[in-house]
Amino acid sequence: MKRFLAMMFAGISCVSMLAGCGSSASTESAEAPAQAPEAVESVEAPADTAAEAPAETVSVDKLTIGFVPSRDPDEIVTATEPLKELLTTELAGLGYDVKEVDITVGTSYEAVGEGLSAGTIDVGLIPGGTYVLYEDGCDVILTATRDGLSIESPDAKTWNDNKPTEPTEEQVTFYRGLIIAGPSEAGQAIAAKVNGGEQITWEDLDGLNWSVMNSSSSAGYIYPSLWLQSNYEKHITDLTHAVQADSYGNAFARLASGHIDVLCCYADARRDNEEKWTTEFGRTESIWDETNVIGVTDGIYNDTISVSKTSQVMDDAFKSALTQAFINIGNTDAGKEVISIYNHNGYVEAQASDYESERAAQELIKSMQ
Repeated sequence: MKRFLAMMFAGISCVSMLAGCGSSASTESAEAPAQAPEAVESVEAPADTAAEAPAETVSVDKLTIGFVPSRDPDEIVTATEPLKELLTTELAGLGYDVKEVDITVGTSYEAVGEGLSAGTIDVGLIPGGTYVLYEDGCDVILTATRDGLSIESPDAKTWNDNKPTEPTEEQVTFYRGLIIAGPSEAGQAIAAKVNGGEQITWEDLDGLNWSVMNSSSSAGYIYPSLWLQSNYEKHITDLTHAVQADSYGNAFARLASGHIDVLCCYADARRDNEEKWTTEFGRTESIWDETNVIGVTDGIYNDTISVSKTSQVMDDAFKSALTQAFINIGNTDAGKEVISIYNHNGYVEAQASDYESERAAQELIKSMQ
């Protein structure tokens, strides 16, 4: 029954994502229980336009923006510092005088969702999974676009045969999650099975030390859980050795040290940690030589920019101004540099229905617990 539900979700996910974004051609695998959409269309960022400004300038004392800790918090704070001036300038042109922009990095994904629900965070840059969990307290206004990748396949071996992964100029509104094996003896052994064309078993996977993210992380928990369910009728909570990491950076550090054998992450996470692998993490060989993909999830709709429903400064007019301001920022070189910390390349307007596949994923996860 659970396998049937997982297969049913895969169909829902495929249809929803096809309607929302399409996909680039991919290598299909008979072993993959679900596939990405057949055609991904490039997403063209809309030209800069001005939302209708209010008749009189509206003063906003403070605007609080929350980021999830998918990277080192200090790194996020440093990289996004220019966003304060960029956003203040854009909003001024749209009739809003924002006195202060405060950027905060949550201690967890849930902390940002809870802040949006409580109104202590006005704007959140959060994954689709976090948005769906907290949509009673927040509205989605934008979906991020990102550079496509040179590899787009549901087959793990294809990722290994064609590494390193490189960005492309095509803009897409989805990404995949990967399960990556590291340089530990057990990690190398399971990678050898995958690259040798052997079928990996549940016993193989359960014997590994895993690193996962918190339960609202799409690439770090939800979609890997669905991959386990589809292929083995198991769940992350069934793994004997699984620990939760507080950031992907820390997870890769533990992978490099051999404290864990595999981790769950977004598809371009190795690109983000390539330099650190041989510096901060102390490895002598490149991350591409020492890591391999052993599992590939279904496509995941991109991150959101969401706004609080209970914020004292948020109304429909200000939401409209924020929407246009972030689109305009994503169309500038300075803006692209700031938002690249999350692998965002720009933004397109979003609606709640874009994340219907994420809701199906959440419901399936709940049914397995």
